[in-house]
Amino acid sequence: MSEDSQSAELGRRDKRRRGEVAKYDPQALGPAEKGPLGQLFAPVAGFGVTISSMFRPVVTEQYPFEKVPTQPRYHGRHQLNRYADGLEKCIGCELCAWACPADAIYVEAGDNTADAQYSPGERYGRVYQINYLRCIFCGLCIEACPTRALTMTNEYELTGPTREGLIFEKQDLLAPMLEGMLAAPHPMVEGTDDDDYYRGEVTGPTAAQVEWVRERRPHDPTVATARVVEPAQEGAK
Repeated sequence: MSEDSQSAELGRRDKRRRGEVAKYDPQALGPAEKGPLGQLFAPVAGFGVTISSMFRPVVTEQYPFEKVPTQPRYHGRHQLNRYADGLEKCIGCELCAWACPADAIYVEAGDNTADAQYSPGERYGRVYQINYLRCIFCGLCIEACPTRALTMTNEYELTGPTREGLIFEKQDLLAPMLEGMLAAPHPMVEGTDDDDYYRGEVTGPTAAQVEWVRERRPHDPTVATARVVEPAQEGAK
């Protein structure tokens, strides 16, 4: 058998082998050879994207003179929400602080008492801070919140002249009082527990809650604006 036929036979045997790595051929993996036309435009080929963009409409946003609305699910400044009767949703569980990858949230819980009930249940968020110098707006904190107390708004203008001003306290994060709410602290709706609040069965303050606040804080402006709801409509068992 000649040398050429032996080489051909070995090549056929190599093709029948499984799992064998083919010999590295740098030319086969390199770029295809350009033709005459490709060689002509090769020096300016890198400007193709730039040149094509010159004929597209200008989309420059004139911020801050013209503010374009964000997407509905945009992750902006955080907000601590309230229930319909004015009690705070935050229970001081600190799950948001544990979930934060940037260690930007600090929470201290406090115990609710008969004279100072800030949220349904036993505890509330006594201290709540978010350091926006660290926050990366990932949204993991709102996913960890078991009561939907913490959500994110569409507000994105978070700048200031000092570093201390970018550490938001609880009063900076609390949602504004909506029409008909009664400012905390005050007792829970009579005949309900924290589960009724979580299920959304509390739709507003009752006359007993308004009277409790009126006796202890007669100058509270929310006493006059509270929209009273009958207790029978509030999660009767």
